[in-house]
Amino acid sequence: MASIAERPKKSGAITFQVKWRQDGQWQTENFRERPAAEQFKALVEAHGGQWPHGWVRGLGFVEEPAIPGDVPFPDYATRYVDRLTGIDERTREDYHREVRIHLSLLRHTDHAGREHSATIGNLTQEDVTDWVRVEEAGERDPEDPERWRRRPADPKSIANRHGLLYCIIQAAIDAEPQLRTSNCCKRTKLPRADDHVEEEMTFLERDEYQRIAAEIKDPDARDLADWLVGTGMRWGEASALRVSDLNLNGERPTVSVQRAWKKAKKGAPGGSFFLGPPKTKKARRVIRLSPAQVEVARRHAAGRQPDDFLFRTATGRNWRHSNYYHRKWQPAVAAAVAKGLPKKPRLHDLRHTHASWLIAGRIPLPAIQIRLGHESIQTTVDRYGHLVLSLDDDIADAVEAALGVPEQRAGLRSVG
Repeated sequence: MASIAERPKKSGAITFQVKWRQDGQWQTENFRERPAAEQFKALVEAHGGQWPHGWVRGLGFVEEPAIPGDVPFPDYATRYVDRLTGIDERTREDYHREVRIHLSLLRHTDHAGREHSATIGNLTQEDVTDWVRVEEAGERDPEDPERWRRRPADPKSIANRHGLLYCIIQAAIDAEPQLRTSNCCKRTKLPRADDHVEEEMTFLERDEYQRIAAEIKDPDARDLADWLVGTGMRWGEASALRVSDLNLNGERPTVSVQRAWKKAKKGAPGGSFFLGPPKTKKARRVIRLSPAQVEVARRHAAGRQPDDFLFRTATGRNWRHSNYYHRKWQPAVAAAVAKGLPKKPRLHDLRHTHASWLIAGRIPLPAIQIRLGHESIQTTVDRYGHLVLSLDDDIADAVEAALGVPEQRAGLRSVG
């Protein structure tokens, strides 16, 4: 319980001091008039013996100064996405969804602990940290705690959304007139991507892949699976190959990756997918083919026009991911598992498997980066660096050779 004590001053005036214990420490606030002290005492007691939310000691409830030209954060973020260039409409739609569902959760808490709607100008580093924690925790349905209203986000999703937020804030800094002077996302400590186990990569040994491949009874579907695991191409790249992308008559037979299937904006004419550029600039690449891959390519290109898709269904149409996965890949994996296969790989794990085979063959990571079309070597290291264990002995031998002291030859004496 709080109490009020009269504190006389040397001038003869009386100060009314409200006093209470909070977390084991005495807290006080002074007032010139008893009614104000009584009102504050009631506020402290109503807050369970705590400072009233939003109260600044010695100042009372203080409003933050308005920021010239400030606008609500969701409005600014929406306009930022609308004005982006160099992206397809499906990507723009995805960004709008991230703003609407996730970045809209941002709130600003002032120095007094009061919560406000986020604006482009009032967001702080602490606000961004609070948002990250909200994303990590998720939100349960208050009427049914066993159900999620919004599931916890995985570290990769949080990092992607934080990257979008960073760009939005930076745009406000670069704006004319300037709306901010610093980026509140610069020092955010994001959750580590390896702190979770969802969507783990599956690496197949050669015999494990063969056990799955043997269950793919459609020869054309089997060829496509062999191509994916043998080239490391993404599904959207391999299924978008045209006959004209092949160069099989030179000394070094190759295939050029020039395009990939992309998800279209919902309701877009032409269906759910369209042909666009590969995932990144470095995904445009030329891949050397093995003799077995050249034979597969020749067989599928025979009698076809340059613009025809290289890999086709029995009806002559290009493969769709859902069709191939549900009708060819998934049944083959299930059959192999029923016969004792200890893994259940996704279709994309063929790409990871290809990388693991290259690492087992001691191919350097920079070469694997080029082969897979990763924009950054960091991506290659982050995903596959832990597999580079076979080089440990070579590294140890190299260090030993560099640090070892050579034996002194006969007839020579040391100097110094």
